[in-house]
Amino acid sequence: MVDTLGVAVVGFGWMGRVHTQAYARVRHHFPRLPLRPELVAVADEVPGRAERAAEQFGFAGTARDWREVAADPRVQAVSITAPNFLHREIGVAMAEAGKHVWIEKPVGLTAGDARAVADAVAAAGVQGAVGFNYRNAPAVEAARSLIAAGRIGTPTHVRIRLLSDYAADPAGALTWRYERERGGSGVLGDLASHGVDLARYLLGEITSVTADTAVFVPERARPAGATTGHGLASGGEPGPVENEDYVDCLLRFASGARGVLEACRVSVGEQNNYGFEVHGTRGALFWDFRRMNELGVCRADRYQDVPVSTVFVGPGEGEYDAFQPVSANAMGYDDLKVVEAYRFLRSVAEGRPHGTTLTDAVRGAAVLDAMARSAESGAWVAVES
Repeated sequence: MVDTLGVAVVGFGWMGRVHTQAYARVRHHFPRLPLRPELVAVADEVPGRAERAAEQFGFAGTARDWREVAADPRVQAVSITAPNFLHREIGVAMAEAGKHVWIEKPVGLTAGDARAVADAVAAAGVQGAVGFNYRNAPAVEAARSLIAAGRIGTPTHVRIRLLSDYAADPAGALTWRYERERGGSGVLGDLASHGVDLARYLLGEITSVTADTAVFVPERARPAGATTGHGLASGGEPGPVENEDYVDCLLRFASGARGVLEACRVSVGEQNNYGFEVHGTRGALFWDFRRMNELGVCRADRYQDVPVSTVFVGPGEGEYDAFQPVSANAMGYDDLKVVEAYRFLRSVAEGRPHGTTLTDAVRGAAVLDAMARSAESGAWVAVES
C-alpha cells in the first residue's frame, strides 16, 4: 500500500522548479518508496508565476501568499525555495502548522535563523531536510567512505573551490541576492555554504577560521520588474552591491586537519568549477563537479611519484544504481535533487532523518558566521558550537 503525501512548493524560481521535478521523478527511481508525493499547491508572490507552474506541472491549487499553504490541510510537506530572508519566517510557520519541511540552503541569513527553523521542526515533531545537494553525488559519498575506512591514511588537508561566473557581468540585475537585508551574505551563503557542508561531510567539524572577502562589482542596475535566476538589467537606477563577491578562508578541523576554501561568483571563465582535493598521510582524493561521476584516487605503499587513478562510480556507490545500471553512465545535477527528495520523503515515511538535516544547516551556518566575523576583524575566529 502506497500512501499519498500532499506537497507544496513555496517560491517558484529555478529552484522551485527543480524541487517540483524531483517530486515528479522520485518514484520512477525509487519505486519502493512508501509515499507518493501529490502536488497540492504552489505559492509565489509574482503575479501569474504560480498559475504557470500549476499549468505546466499539475499543481492542484495556487496562491500568492505562502500563508495560504500553511493553512491548507491538504499540504503535509513543503519545499521552501523562496529567497533567503524569508526562510526563517516561512520555515518556522510551516513547522508550527505541522508540515514537514524541505528547505533550501543556507536556511536564513544567520546561524540564528537556521537554529530557529531547526528548533521549530524539532518542537513540532516533523521532519526537516536541507538542500545541500553536492554531498549526494555518489563519487562524494565514495570519497567519504574511503576516508572513513582509512584508505588514504589520516586526512591532513583539504582544498575546496566553488568558482562561478553567474554574477560576472556588471549588467546583472541588482536582485535580493546582493542586498544585506534580504540576501544576507553574498557568495558566503550562496556557494561557500556548499563548501562548508562538503568540508564537514568529508572531514568532520570545523573549529576555527580566518577569512578574507571582497566586492569586485560594486554597483548594479535595479531591475524594472520580477526577475528569475541571474538576469541582466539595463537602464535601471544603479544601486550598491552590499555583500561579498569573493571569499577565501583557512579552516582548522577538530581532527587537527587543515583546509582552504575559496568561492567566487564573478569568476570570468569559470562555469560551476566546484570540487575538492583531500590529502592524507597515505593517499589523496580528487573530485570535480563538472565530471561528477568520476573520483580521482591515489592509494599506494609509497609516498612519492604515486599515480592517481580515475574511478568511474557505479552501482553500490550512494544511490547510483537508482539511476544507471553500470559504471560510467553519467548522472546529472537534477538527479542529486531527486536523491534529496527521496531521502526527505523516506524521513517522513519512517519518522527519522535520512540525508542532510537542519542540524547540518545550523552547524554550517555557524561556520559562515565565523567567516564573516573573521573577514571584518582580520583575525582567527572560533566557530560557535
